[in-house]
Amino acid sequence: MMDDKLNFSYLFGSNAPYIEELYENFLNDPQLVDDNWRHYFSDLAAQPGAVERDVAHRPIQESFANLAKNKATAAISGGLDETLMKKQVGVLRLMSAYRIQGVGAARLDPLERMPSRNIEALDPKFHGLSDADMAVQFSVGEGDFSGRDKMTLSDIVSNLKQTYCGHIGIEYMYIANTDERRWIRNYFESSLSTPKFNAEQKRYILKQITAAETMERYLHTKYVGQKRFSVEGGESAIAGLNYLVQNVAKDGVEEVIIGMAHRGRLNVLVNTLGKKPSDLFAEFEGRAAATLPSGDVKYHMGFNSDIATPHGAVHVTLAFNPSHLEIVNPVVQGSTRAKQRRRGENGQGQVLPVLIHGDSAFIGLGVNQATFNLSKTRGYTTGGTIHLVINNQIGFTTSDTRDVRSTVYCTDIAKMVEAPVFHVNGDDPEAVCFVVQAALDYRKKFHKDVVIDLVCYRKLGHNEGDDPTLTQPMMYKKVSQHPGTRALYADKLITEGIIKAEEAEGYIQAYRSALDKGEHVEQTRLTDYESKHRVDWSRYQGQDWREKVESGLPAADIKRLADKFTEVPENFTLHNTAKRVLEARKGMAAGRQPIDWGMAETIAYASLVTNGTGVRISGEDSGRGTFSHRHAVLHDQNREKSDDGAYVPLRHMADGQADFMVIDSILNEEAVMAYEYGFACSAPDKLTIWEAQFGDFANGAQVVIDQFISSGETKWGRLCGLTTILPHGYDGQGPEHSSARLERWLQLCSEENMQIIMPSEASQMFHILRRQALRSYRKPLVIFMSKRLLRFKDSMSPLENFTEGSAFRPVIGDVEKRDNSKVKRVILCAGQVYYDLAAARTERNLTDDIAIIRLEQLYPFPYEEIKVELDKYPQVKEVMWAQEEPRNQGAFYQIRHRIERVLNDSQKLTYAGRPASASPAVGYMSKHVAQLKQLVDDAINLN
Repeated sequence: MMDDKLNFSYLFGSNAPYIEELYENFLNDPQLVDDNWRHYFSDLAAQPGAVERDVAHRPIQESFANLAKNKATAAISGGLDETLMKKQVGVLRLMSAYRIQGVGAARLDPLERMPSRNIEALDPKFHGLSDADMAVQFSVGEGDFSGRDKMTLSDIVSNLKQTYCGHIGIEYMYIANTDERRWIRNYFESSLSTPKFNAEQKRYILKQITAAETMERYLHTKYVGQKRFSVEGGESAIAGLNYLVQNVAKDGVEEVIIGMAHRGRLNVLVNTLGKKPSDLFAEFEGRAAATLPSGDVKYHMGFNSDIATPHGAVHVTLAFNPSHLEIVNPVVQGSTRAKQRRRGENGQGQVLPVLIHGDSAFIGLGVNQATFNLSKTRGYTTGGTIHLVINNQIGFTTSDTRDVRSTVYCTDIAKMVEAPVFHVNGDDPEAVCFVVQAALDYRKKFHKDVVIDLVCYRKLGHNEGDDPTLTQPMMYKKVSQHPGTRALYADKLITEGIIKAEEAEGYIQAYRSALDKGEHVEQTRLTDYESKHRVDWSRYQGQDWREKVESGLPAADIKRLADKFTEVPENFTLHNTAKRVLEARKGMAAGRQPIDWGMAETIAYASLVTNGTGVRISGEDSGRGTFSHRHAVLHDQNREKSDDGAYVPLRHMADGQADFMVIDSILNEEAVMAYEYGFACSAPDKLTIWEAQFGDFANGAQVVIDQFISSGETKWGRLCGLTTILPHGYDGQGPEHSSARLERWLQLCSEENMQIIMPSEASQMFHILRRQALRSYRKPLVIFMSKRLLRFKDSMSPLENFTEGSAFRPVIGDVEKRDNSKVKRVILCAGQVYYDLAAARTERNLTDDIAIIRLEQLYPFPYEEIKVELDKYPQVKEVMWAQEEPRNQGAFYQIRHRIERVLNDSQKLTYAGRPASASPAVGYMSKHVAQLKQLVDDAINLN
């Protein structure tokens, strides 16, 4: 079929699919194609620049596709001059090179210190093209460069440089989806990456830049030496953010949720959200009203506003954020998801998350990797996030990229989810606004994350008190010579005739005058607008943890609920274990056998969703339950999950029921717990649960516990009803799977900020979950759940403990019937150790001598309830606290003073438990057993 010399006419017209198929066969196995084609493909691939490091054969594939679509290329008698053909291929390879590596030559650095990189393939000569070819017309493919399919090489090069090597650099060729790549390519190439704003829009941008710079300089002179984390050098970020707020509504966005760290935060508060400067000044001067128990510094505070835009009001929220920088990001995502779910089917289009990062933090902090990892998962996606990196090229104190990261760009982490990156020079605010619009359009089209890398500089030190010349002398020589973005842009508009010099100066004076009066020069904030999606938080302001709710259920209701959640679809093949669980649950609901912990949970969830309260549970194995006790998701043994092989009974309880979602999360605690905290903060009407696979795994989320869960209310006034389930119990499983670090949680307890529960019976789990959802008290709930008790018959509960009139018991008194006057010792304990103590007491016939009281709620401490139980034994001189944790851990030192407060004057508090230890638990089973025996002996022995 083939001559010795390849006939290039095959590259045209209807033969395009044939050529593409040949090339795919060649890539899979070169021996599958004819020798001539094999040699041709091999020679082409071997030429310089044909295969780039990160895109494999894609440029060549697209070259053939483009060639096949453009018949107008010079051809003679149905054939093609081989030299011209090679030139044409060279042009296409040059275009691919710009699309892949053009960012390396882009003029992104306002300080002009950033060296070009990987630009060899941007030279036409690299692809066999000469100066003589500059006047020759070549095919450029459909849809590129404003729809022109043929251009001279000089125009092609000029357009490529303008598109990819100006103030905007684009990275997108690593994206596998062809539609996405083509969309980005056409978006930027058709406009040559050149903004086309009118005079009014340009004046508005200048006003935004002026506001950002003037505010920073005003604060710098008015409050000398005070920290504010200035955005000077990156003022275009404010212009870009304001452009986003003013333009999102035209695409249906009604709410924007922003998460950001310190830098530029005060500017965003005033110039984007409309916070009154006088209120900010009061914070600087220490005159702000102390309305919260602790409060927080001004550059951690959140804010929300309704902003007037040409397309309707937009509600904008700036999330509260501690000094742990990027930890706010998953919180924002969780809050966004909750608000999107509340809005229904179009929620993702109506609520937009925006995350503003620092360059070093973006690539350096692992929570960003985890947040990206969540971005496409079913239980966590928010339909795409706009990421804005304020890249001042210095991070904290390091300006040498050899020390701050191992990647070329700080944004390379985004490539893990194939998010495109739009790099932009911060000295070009029009280009910044242009890529903001591109990011919004991309997110709307593809529902994915997109990153804007705003390359700028930091005019001052890290916190205004820091001298950056100590560590970056050369960089700050450049900074000191830089006139500032506002001045450069004003000069540009003066040159264009858009404004006059006195007008530009007038913008500064008008803004300063407004600041002097404590007012804002731009009145965009609406004061009388209220969104229909607003949550009425007044319903959740209950401050009494003893608030009574009816958590029990009629026995008939329990039976009815169980009938529904033990049903499975026809022809659904259950695993034998799951089948036994469902059969057992039917018997439990009928009262034929005691109810275990998995059933107790399931009844609670079923009752809530049936009556309109949604439930969301997440964790690393939440569907089944780490210890195979929950079985909220059933799996058909003969079908894949993707083929309806998974069935969630609690989603099929009743018509119009509330949502039940259970998620097997990614293997990460920090981001997932933060996400669920954010979700719970924005969904007080739902029961939101995060479950640790093992309780000590919460260590990986300690920053979330310290900065949000325990202190969010006292610092920021944020109520949150997040429930955290932590498996906890000493069963000889070693240091890492025993302790949920009860002592750490209790150490954080004050001002009734959290609820710490260690239940010992299944019914207690049922009641505490229902109580959490049904009452108005919205505080974090932490449940220390025993693994051993999940199948321990003595801890299972009779049906009557779930029915009407029953409730959660903060304290469970001794269950033995005796003459209380004969009791010689009262033991207080919590959790599973109760059963070890009770068994030993029975074995040694000490029931009449020792009473055991269970403290189920460790905080808020139930003073009244425990005193009622202790008062039953006024003659007892010794009250002992017994725990299975080491003495320096567990609850003892954290609640000792509280117990002593309810003892009478003649009583003393003693201790039984493991000795103090540097490790949470021992790893030797023999040592574990010996320690357990010893602590039980210490507690029971009356001698």
